[in-house]
Amino acid sequence: MIFTPAELPLKVKQWGKPLKAMLLKLKAKPPKNLDDVFQKYHDETFRKIDCLECGNCCKTTSPEFFEKDIERLCKVLKMKPGQFIEKYLFLDTDGIYALKTVPCPFLGSDNYCNVYDDRPKACREFPHTNQRKMHTQLHLGAKNAEICPAVFDILSKLEESILATLPKKKEF
Repeated sequence: MIFTPAELPLKVKQWGKPLKAMLLKLKAKPPKNLDDVFQKYHDETFRKIDCLECGNCCKTTSPEFFEKDIERLCKVLKMKPGQFIEKYLFLDTDGIYALKTVPCPFLGSDNYCNVYDDRPKACREFPHTNQRKMHTQLHLGAKNAEICPAVFDILSKLEESILATLPKKKEF
């Protein structure tokens, strides 16, 4: 079942401890086929979900901006890097550039990105569920499940498939 962005925080809270436990186990001992399993569930989920109907990631979070992202967007927007940073970004406590405001200033009312072809790397890769070496991305899973219905769906499927492989408890 696909949940709305408004329903996700409660669902993740209800599912939080088992979710985090599952992700920690996977990170500690990732199955050899973890990338393939994620890819399968990613593809299945995105056949059902249209990000343009949601846009919650762009409405609630800021991607991290790398120097190359800033340079690329400056060319498109015909701005100097200093101007771009001053207008749109701040340096967070980890020394990473992020948007000053949410929703994203490049998000249109129709949920289309006004700089889509030149968007930051973090936006291009979101929701980080179809990458190689998924065991290195698992820390993002629980966090992204709170804002992205697709991630919640993918992790739910992953949990079901893991449970299906566990030995059944004997009932007396």
